[in-house]
Amino acid sequence: MERKVISDSRTGESYVLIKHDSGLRICIWKMKDYSTSHALFGTRYGSVNTTFRTKGEKDFVTVPNGIAHYLEHKLFENEDCDVFSLYAKTGASGNAYTSFDRTCYLFSCTDNFYDSLSILLDFVRKPYFTEETVAKEQGIIGQEIRMYDDKPEWRIMFNMLGGLYKNNPVKIDIAGTVESIAEITPELLYKCYYSFYNLNNMVLSIAGDVDEDRIIELCDRILKPDEDMDLEVSFPDEPDEPVKRIVRQSFEVANPLFNIGYKSCAYEGDELIRADVETNIILSLLADESTDFYKKLYDSGLINSTFGSEVFSGSGFFVPIFEGESKDPEKVYELINQEITRRMECGFEEERFENVRKSYYGRLIRDLNIPEALATNMINCTLEGTNAFTEMDIVASVTLEDIEKRLRKQFDINRSVLSIIDPVRTEGVSDGNGNT
Repeated sequence: MERKVISDSRTGESYVLIKHDSGLRICIWKMKDYSTSHALFGTRYGSVNTTFRTKGEKDFVTVPNGIAHYLEHKLFENEDCDVFSLYAKTGASGNAYTSFDRTCYLFSCTDNFYDSLSILLDFVRKPYFTEETVAKEQGIIGQEIRMYDDKPEWRIMFNMLGGLYKNNPVKIDIAGTVESIAEITPELLYKCYYSFYNLNNMVLSIAGDVDEDRIIELCDRILKPDEDMDLEVSFPDEPDEPVKRIVRQSFEVANPLFNIGYKSCAYEGDELIRADVETNIILSLLADESTDFYKKLYDSGLINSTFGSEVFSGSGFFVPIFEGESKDPEKVYELINQEITRRMECGFEEERFENVRKSYYGRLIRDLNIPEALATNMINCTLEGTNAFTEMDIVASVTLEDIEKRLRKQFDINRSVLSIIDPVRTEGVSDGNGNT
């Protein structure tokens, strides 16, 4: 077993990173006298990881879309009982999520931490799939897919991704489609489980007033070593240009909704964290509530308080996004692109940049007091191959010159897409899927 202390000289904070004999990486952030502890057990496996191979396999295998999310659902069932009922006995609040590039199982508690940790480690390591249970879950997840298909806030994003990406599986709903999940079998679930839930591809992340030795003792008892299977994932070639610049769909909404996305190159590791940091700063400098540009859009009635921005990024994808409601989304799109072009020419003000950077750093400092934020940051960074202080280091050292270079690199208006959800017209001109 290898043990390393990861520390930050600016804050004096540190956490422990352990490479357990089982192959699992364990992150522990000790928070003395905190009442709540938070733990996540996760794998670098999400909806985009549909093509892969392991040691000894010559060819890549491609599995149905939605299988990572399907696995997450199924692991909460075992032969004896439902996992939520086990957590109920310890008083822990358990949950799980599948994103585009990872799956995590988690709990928070104020008491019985080690009993709850035993439950977490045990059930994630006990897959149980049968023809009967797989068929049952197909109906449940099929209903979930149809439910999200009826949500305009969900469809507008995937419509945008479909406009941006031709081949990348990120454009497909995390849960897959009704057709794709119908192809899932117990054999495929086991194939994906033993490929991606290999402990060498997983991380256990814990923050709270916990005892490191007791955590290691539990891992020694429950986790049997996994052979590293040299897992390799593959993504299809993706053209630089978007598929379609404007995508529209009609829904029962009061006002038009919009997403504006910019197709950008993807990153890994420290470079992904740096791109995230710099792009988030750019989004604030361009159009947060304190900018003259935001006030111009707001005062003209083109946007309202729903307007915002985010960076959508992960393994194989990177998209800065503006979103909100507008009576004229195409005018907002035009003006945002004009503002981007103007800022590429004239740059940003140094004082404004420093204010945004310091505010960002302050948010990270506040997160040092939140067990859930710390544990989540540790698992995300460790799965990405970096450490939990990388973001803070980048925010502390980033310069205005870095930001202006990133603006030119990440915001190509010729690679942007406008996704619009229009209110259904009174005459009801629409096809059966709600498309105009």
